[in-house]
Amino acid sequence: MGHAYTSVLCDVLVRYHRLLGENAYLLTGVDENASKIAEAAEAAGKSVADFLDAQAVVFQTFYGDLDVSLNRFVRTTDVSSHHAAAIALWKRLEAAGAIYKGEYEGLYCTGCESFKTEKELDADGTCPDHGKQPEHIKEENYFFKLSAYGDAIKEKIESGEFRIEPASRRKEILSVIDQGLADVSFSRPKEIVPHAIPVPGDDSQVMYVWCDALVSYISGLGFASEDESTFAEFWPAQYHVIGKDILRFHAAIWPGMLLAAELPLPEALFVHGMIISDGKKMSKTLGNVLDPQHFITEYGTDALRMYLARNINPVEDSDMTEVHFKESYNAHLANGIGNLTSRIMKMIENYEIDIEDMTFPSEYDVLDGDDVSEYHSAFKELRVDRAADVVWGLIGFMDNYIQETKPFTVIKEDPEQATEDLLFLIERLYEVAILLRPFMPETAEKIEAAIESGKAPEEALFLRRE
Repeated sequence: MGHAYTSVLCDVLVRYHRLLGENAYLLTGVDENASKIAEAAEAAGKSVADFLDAQAVVFQTFYGDLDVSLNRFVRTTDVSSHHAAAIALWKRLEAAGAIYKGEYEGLYCTGCESFKTEKELDADGTCPDHGKQPEHIKEENYFFKLSAYGDAIKEKIESGEFRIEPASRRKEILSVIDQGLADVSFSRPKEIVPHAIPVPGDDSQVMYVWCDALVSYISGLGFASEDESTFAEFWPAQYHVIGKDILRFHAAIWPGMLLAAELPLPEALFVHGMIISDGKKMSKTLGNVLDPQHFITEYGTDALRMYLARNINPVEDSDMTEVHFKESYNAHLANGIGNLTSRIMKMIENYEIDIEDMTFPSEYDVLDGDDVSEYHSAFKELRVDRAADVVWGLIGFMDNYIQETKPFTVIKEDPEQATEDLLFLIERLYEVAILLRPFMPETAEKIEAAIESGKAPEEALFLRRE
């Protein structure tokens, strides 16, 4: 569910910027070059290649089910684009003197795909995220001189050139930097991860997963390819959107790599909280894991998108249960926008209100209205929850307007006044549909189609769930 949240959050933001007429690019992908992949493939009785191909389809289907409007889905096993970019970046780091070979001894958590210090583990020596003791390993690796870039990273953050939002995460990473950044292992022996990207000039080593996975942000834009036009247009990225559990990789290691390679840093890193369930971290053991596919099947894609966008705080950890989801669904979708659309369009249809020659405001006029200034302000701060609240404020206003003006009664005594009120309402409904596009693209399209036809939708937008 956390992965679904990151994906929906990014898609809502991108659709908003496209709604403004901007050329926005949404990129994500899968990290495939990890030792745990080989273990999972063996457990599944498949070759690594076959296992990864199947998993890639799962994720691509997942994004499709969430209606995420991706421009690019990156696979880190893609030799033609990703491998080439990772090798090109490695050579830049090497030329900068930022990579050296040494011996590493430490505790490695396969689940986290990272080395752990003892203070990062629970009292019994287990990883707090995976409940297992990390493996003690000693091996020869290449290292990245992250320690040499701590001051430069700090300066970029404090100057605002590299923004980290919210402020609590900025303070967190600055504290880590002040304690001193250690050099990081950047490769592993080839026999451990034979399918990973070879280190240039050393067939015995392959790139460590976090080294090559971070490169996907630029390999997906065509960095180091024959045509770098997309990279030139969209890098540096306006935002990387991540969960708080991978802050250090994106706020320290990745900017260090970019600085060493003399590439621009992303403009900002937005770090969202975690989704918990019934007050506890989701766990198969506790039985409180929420499956996005269940909600999509039971309630629909747009219902899940809107819940995640409006009910999950982008900054803090948020609690989600199916009971609350159903309550929100019935109150705000079935009895809310669904019922409102049906009521207005049925009155338009039943009272034979002529809207054929009606001129609706342009998208520009809708987005330039005084009553949506808070909508834009919320998006500017990446508070999609508050932007959704603005839309629901308009929906609430329309519900109240119907109750106050009672066009269903006035139509008998003063048809002209009732018609005026209904024309006002259908114009507001059109505005709501425009503002809903980033959140609920399918629902927005259905509302606009109903308005164009002058009739209520043949099927309820959202059926009430008991």
